[in-house]
Amino acid sequence: MNDMNDSSQANVSVQESFGRSPLLMSRNDTALLVVDLQEKLVPHVQHHDRLVWNVGRLVTGAKILGVDIRVTEQYPKGLGHTVEPIANQLESVSEKVTFSCRGCDGLFENMAGQQIAKVLLTGIETHVCVQQTALDLIASGFDVFLAVDAVSSRFVIDHQTALRRMEAQGALLTTVEAALFEWCETSKADEFKAISKLVQETLE
Repeated sequence: MNDMNDSSQANVSVQESFGRSPLLMSRNDTALLVVDLQEKLVPHVQHHDRLVWNVGRLVTGAKILGVDIRVTEQYPKGLGHTVEPIANQLESVSEKVTFSCRGCDGLFENMAGQQIAKVLLTGIETHVCVQQTALDLIASGFDVFLAVDAVSSRFVIDHQTALRRMEAQGALLTTVEAALFEWCETSKADEFKAISKLVQETLE
């Protein structure tokens, strides 16, 4: 009889463990952070057209799904503002002079206050502002995800080395398409058709 009770309790325990993995992002606990995708910086990084296109798709998907969006600009007086067509989708931008987004007054604190535990990083340059932000976020207790097809640097060696360093420190590598479907979670979601259409787009 005790064995049967133990078995039943074990089955309940196993069933309870079948919840959604904490290693996955959701629309409710994640912020999309677009780092310094600015007019005077973008043209100099690798594959900049695809970079802007991919970040644009993430911003569009985030707006469709209600994912929190944060955007930073590094010294915009000298480096210009966020490029189009992304800029016309934004409601607000945080300015900074530190390379890490930690230097944006209250950015990390505001996200934590809104129960955001995970941050999907995009932008430039991978080995400077993105990397320093990622390491500061990790140190501050956030789970950091990197859309590897939505970050870039001028030189491949810098980009690749930064990805390896961030991953070694706990950042999780992902892609634009994977992130969009992760946020959507199910084909039963009202937004699924819009997200599915978005991931089927091609860069002209």
